[in-house]
Amino acid sequence: MRPALQHRPRFKGGRNTSARREAIRRILRGHPVSTQEELGRLLALDGFEVTQATLSRDLAKLRVRRVSLPEGGTTYELDVDADSAGRGTLREIGHLVLSAEDNGYLVVLFTQPGAASSVARAIDLARIPHCLGSVAGDDTVFVAPGRASSARGLARKLRELFGKG
Repeated sequence: MRPALQHRPRFKGGRNTSARREAIRRILRGHPVSTQEELGRLLALDGFEVTQATLSRDLAKLRVRRVSLPEGGTTYELDVDADSAGRGTLREIGHLVLSAEDNGYLVVLFTQPGAASSVARAIDLARIPHCLGSVAGDDTVFVAPGRASSARGLARKLRELFGKG
């Protein structure tokens, strides 16, 4: 009889894709990384064993780009817009949102003074389903739901995403 195959988890501690991608963000924010091989080694130190193909897909999904350094060579860099586009970022900036109200047709977010543009940009970059777009003033954001979506449902979703609800 053959011995039973031992199952070896790909990621220590059962870590998942989103945790691995967050680790990639943290590594790239922390110091310059010039190759996928180097990034793979740093991820392994963090408990993630990845193939080059997985790493390549993660970098594409995170919209990481390779940039030339003035002193020569290249490094990976997070796209600033992509880095702030995640829905997790909405919760991170939730402290800027004071309240979310709707009138059945439109959602109105009230923000800290001067924060509306940042909040609206984060909403647009998060590509929330059934959200047509947003318009920002100084401390107010108008968010338009898509045709098939109600403003009330979108307001509920925004409250949840911003940790207000």
